[in-house]
Amino acid sequence: MNLMQTSYVLQSGKAKISSILLLLLVLALSWLLWSGLYKPLLLGLGAFSCVLSAYLAHRMGFFRHHKAMLRLIPRLPRYWLWLLREITISSIDVAKLILKPSLSISPTVVELKAETKTDVGHVILGNSITLSPGSVTLDLHKGKLLVHCLTAESAQELLKGEANRRAAALEHK
Repeated sequence: MNLMQTSYVLQSGKAKISSILLLLLVLALSWLLWSGLYKPLLLGLGAFSCVLSAYLAHRMGFFRHHKAMLRLIPRLPRYWLWLLREITISSIDVAKLILKPSLSISPTVVELKAETKTDVGHVILGNSITLSPGSVTLDLHKGKLLVHCLTAESAQELLKGEANRRAAALEHK
């Protein structure tokens, strides 16, 4: 990439040097704190992994969405607590299905129109559905999610829209 292309990338907002340096700093500090090993070879490998991670993040378009992600941070802990509760409930339901085979399993595929407006919101919704045992997001295209549910009851619960509403609320406040 020549100087003119670099200038364009910086002006277009795709990747600012300050954003890349901030990511590198967070990665390096995290690595140093969690590693606890400060031998030259390991420090070099840690530095290499941080630079490689920042490069891959840039190539994957992380910096196109980082402003949207930063706005979500204050609301994420509350969302995570709700999601943890939902994951626990789903885990218990799936465990009941496994331990008591007489309960009916009725695999169902539903299409869910996402209330989220951004790519980040769509991904959060899809991943939240997939994290809950008994449901998997199969496809996400143009704001519509195709979801496989283990039972018709879990499909109906999903269609009620609580997960959709909560994921959308992350974006709108």
